[in-house]
Amino acid sequence: MFRILEAQAPAKQTATDTINTLSSRLVNATLLEDRRAAILGLRSFAHEYPASVASGALRGLISSLRKDAEDVDTVKVVLETLLMLFSPDESSPEASDDIALWLADEFTQRQDNITVLLDLLDSTEFYSRLYALQLISAILSARPERTQECVFTAPLGIARLVAILDDRRDAIRNEGLLLLTALTPSSTELQKLVAFENAFDRIFALIISEGSLTHGGIIVQDCLSLLANLLRVNVSNQSFFRETGCVPKLANLLRDAIREQDSIDGVAEWMRPQRDKNVWGVLALLRLFLVAGGIGTQANQFSFWQTGVLQEVLQLAFSPSTEMTVKAEALTTCADLIRGNAHLQESFAQLQVVPATASQVSSPEISGQQNGVPKVYVIEALLDLALATSPNRAFDARLAACECIKAYFFNHTPIRLHFLRRAIDGYNEGEDGTTNVLSALIREPEAARLSDPYRSWLASVLVLHLIYEDSEAKTLAMSVSEGDASSGEEVVTCIQAIAANLIAGLQRGEDERVSVGYLMLLCSWLFEDPDAVNDFLLEGSSIQSLIQAIANSNVERPLAQGLCAVLLGIIYEFSTKDSPIPRATLHPILTSRLGREQYIDKITKLREHPILRDFEVLPQALDLDQSGRLPDVYFDKTFVDFLKDTFSRLIRAIDRDPTLEISVIANGIQKGISRELVDSLRTQLDDKVQALQRAESDLLTLEHRLSQEQADHRRTKETSVMEYNRVKGINDSLQKHHEADVKNIHALNLAALEELQKKHRATVQDLEVQLQRTRQLADDAAAKVRERNNAEVAELKASVQSLEAECEKVKKDHVQDLQTAHEEYASKVSALESRLKRAEDRADDAEGRADRAEDKRKAIESKLREAKKEASEKEEARSSAQTELDDLLMILGDLEEKRSRDKKRLKALGEQLSDEEEESEDEEGDSGENGSRSEDGVD
Repeated sequence: MFRILEAQAPAKQTATDTINTLSSRLVNATLLEDRRAAILGLRSFAHEYPASVASGALRGLISSLRKDAEDVDTVKVVLETLLMLFSPDESSPEASDDIALWLADEFTQRQDNITVLLDLLDSTEFYSRLYALQLISAILSARPERTQECVFTAPLGIARLVAILDDRRDAIRNEGLLLLTALTPSSTELQKLVAFENAFDRIFALIISEGSLTHGGIIVQDCLSLLANLLRVNVSNQSFFRETGCVPKLANLLRDAIREQDSIDGVAEWMRPQRDKNVWGVLALLRLFLVAGGIGTQANQFSFWQTGVLQEVLQLAFSPSTEMTVKAEALTTCADLIRGNAHLQESFAQLQVVPATASQVSSPEISGQQNGVPKVYVIEALLDLALATSPNRAFDARLAACECIKAYFFNHTPIRLHFLRRAIDGYNEGEDGTTNVLSALIREPEAARLSDPYRSWLASVLVLHLIYEDSEAKTLAMSVSEGDASSGEEVVTCIQAIAANLIAGLQRGEDERVSVGYLMLLCSWLFEDPDAVNDFLLEGSSIQSLIQAIANSNVERPLAQGLCAVLLGIIYEFSTKDSPIPRATLHPILTSRLGREQYIDKITKLREHPILRDFEVLPQALDLDQSGRLPDVYFDKTFVDFLKDTFSRLIRAIDRDPTLEISVIANGIQKGISRELVDSLRTQLDDKVQALQRAESDLLTLEHRLSQEQADHRRTKETSVMEYNRVKGINDSLQKHHEADVKNIHALNLAALEELQKKHRATVQDLEVQLQRTRQLADDAAAKVRERNNAEVAELKASVQSLEAECEKVKKDHVQDLQTAHEEYASKVSALESRLKRAEDRADDAEGRADRAEDKRKAIESKLREAKKEASEKEEARSSAQTELDDLLMILGDLEEKRSRDKKRLKALGEQLSDEEEESEDEEGDSGENGSRSEDGVD
C-alpha cells in the first residue's frame, strides 16, 4: 500500500527546476504579490545556488526594481537577493569569482541599471538606501572603471552620493563614505564633481561630529582617506580647497589634537592608536599639497604658513607625548612645507621649540607644563634630535629631522654657506657632536660609533648635502683642519681626518653603516674636484689601506668594499700629474695591487646589491617587526642618484690613459687650471727666467758702457765748451762786418734791377713793331686770296656757259648720238658742278682760315701783352705768328696748284679753254711768280 502511494506521489523537483520555475513566475507574473513571492523564493536559493539564480532571474530582478520601485518591501527583497548573489556561500559548489564579474557586467552594460540604483537613494527608507549603496559598492569592486563611467554620466549621480554624507543614520552615512572613497581614487573628473558638491565642508563637519582627531574612530580615518583621494595630484581641487577656507580647518584639527594631548589629563591609552592614525592621516593629507615641483606647491606652502599649519606641525613634532612614527611624519611634513621656498626657509630658522632631549626627560604626567623648559631655535633642536645618541625606536624621527635640516638649506646657497660657517666656527670653538655636524663627523669617539653608528652616518649625510655640487662650499669645508703648524703640530685637513676615521673603522670592523656614511661623503666631495683629490693624496697610505680593505677576502662587506672601489676610481679619474701621487704612479698601483677585474667586480656587485638596486621601492625606515635590530638604511637618495648616474663612467675610469687628464667643467666654466695652461705657463716661466738672466748680463754690460760713455760725455762737454767759446768769438767778429756787407749787396741789386728794366722796355718796343708788320702782311694776303677766289668762280661760271653752248651745237649736228652725248654731258656737268662746289668750299675754307687768322692775330696780341710781363716769351709768340702765316701761304699755294690741275684735266678731256681763261691762267701764273717773289722778299 505504501509503495502504491509512493508511486502515485509527484516526482521530486530539483533546486534547478525550482529556480527556473520561480524565475519564469517572476517574469510573467502580473500581480505584485506573485512577483514578491517569486523573489522570496529566489532569495532562499541565492546564497547556495548563485549561478543558477543569476542565470535565470537576474534580468527579472533588475526589471522588478523598475516596476516595483514604489513598493518598499519588494525593493528590499530584490536588493537582498542581488547582494546575496555578489557574496555567495563559499562552500557552495557554484561559488566563483566570475559570478561577481558577470553580475557587474550585466549592471554596467546599460546605463539605466545604475540609474535605477541611484534613484533609490532619493528614498528615505532605510534599507532601500543602505542596500542600494552596498550593491553599487559591490558592482564597483568588480568593474571599477565602467561603474565610474556610469555614475559619472548618470543624472545627479554624484550629487545623490555626496548628499548621503548628511544622512543622520550612521550605517547609511558610513556606507556612502566608503562608496565615495572607493569611487574617487583615480578619476580626476569624478574628484572634481565630488569636490564641487560641497564635499569638503561636509567631510569636515563629519570629522568634527565624530570627535575630531583625538576622539574620532575609524570614520574619521575614512574621511581623511576620502579627502586624500579628492586632493591627490589634483591641482584644481587643491586650489578649491584653499579658496573655500578649508586650510584653517586643518590647522584647527591639529591645534585641538595637540591641546588635548598636552593637557593635564592627556589622551587615554586606549584612544592613542586610533588618534595617532588620525593625526598621521592629517599629516599625510598635508603632504599631498607639497609635491616637489608641483604647480601649486608654492601657493600651498604660503597658505599653510599663513594659517599656522607649519607651527602646529612643528609643535606636534617636538611634543613629548607624540608617538615616534607620528613625530617622524610631522618632521617630514615640516621638511616638505619649507623645501624649495626661500622665504619660508629663512623664516623657519627663526622659530623656537622645546628641544627633544628636554621633552624626553619630562614625565608624561607633566609634559604639558613646559614653562620651566627653555626654548631653542628649531635648527638647533633638529640637530640635537638627529645627532644625539638615541635608541633604535627613534630612528625614523632622527632621519626625518635630518630631512628637515636638508630641506632648510635645499637650493638656497646663502643659507647653506651660513650653516656651514656656523658649523666651522662651532667646531673651532670645541662644540660637542650633538649640535655640530663637523664635530660629530671628525671627533666622533670610537665608543660612540660602536653604540650609535647612525650618528656619524647622519652627520656624513648632512655634510654631503652641504657641499654637494657646490664648489664654494667645498672650498670652505676644506679650510677646516686639526693641529697648529706654528706650534710644530701636524696639520690634518678635514678630508684627511674623515679618511683616517674611515680607514680605522674598516680595520677595526665597525658597523658597515659608519663606513658607508664616510664613503658617501668622500665620493661626493672628491668627484670633479682635483683640489680635494690632491688633499686626499697628501696622505699616501690611505690608498694602500683602501686597496687592502677591498682585497680582504676574510670579511664580506660588499657595500663598503664597492664604495672603496668607487672612491679609488674617482681619485684616479680626477688626479693629475702634479698630484702628490701622480696619475702615472697611481695607475700601476691600482692595476697591479687591486687589478682591473677586481675593481670592476666590486663596483658591479655594489650596483647589483638589493639595497642599492631596489632603493626606490624599499622603505627607508625602521622595521617595527624586527625589534632590537638596526634598520636596513645605508644610503642617501641623493647619493644613490649620483652613483647610478656616474656608474658607467666609474667602470671605465681604470681604463683611462694615465697621460690623459680630465678637465672638470662646472656651470660651463673649467674648474681649476687646465693641464695645457699649466704646461704653457711653465714654458713661459722658463723662457722668462732665461730672458731675465740675459737681461741681467746685458745690464752689467750696459752699466760698464754707461760709465765709459759718461767719461766720454764729460770730455766731450769740456771740448764743446772750448769750441763754443771759439765760435762765439768768431761770430762776434763776423757780426761787426755783416751790416756793411748788407748795404753793399743792396746797392748792387738796385743797379742790376734798373738795367733789367731798360732791357725789358726795349724788347717790348721791338715786339710791337714786329706785330704791326705781321698784321699788315696778314691783311694783304687775305685780300689777295679773296680776289683770286672771286676770279676763279667767275671763270668756272663762264666755262659752264660755254660748255652748254657747245652742247647745243653738238645736239643739232649729231642727232643720233644725242643720248650718248647727253649722258656724257650730264656726267661732265655734274663733275664740273662738283668741282665748282669744291672750289666754293675751298673758298669758304679760305675765308674761314682768314677769320681764324684774325682770331690768331688777336691771340697774338694777347700773347704780346703777356710778353710785356715776361720778355722771354715774346720771341716764342712771334715765331708762332710767323708759323701761322706760313700755313696760310701754303694753303693759297695749294689752291692755285689745284686750280691749274683742274684746267689741265679739262684740256685732257678735250674741252677748249677760251682766250680769257688762258690769259687769266697766264696772269695767274705771273701773279703766282710775283707772289712767290714777294713772299721771298717778305722772307
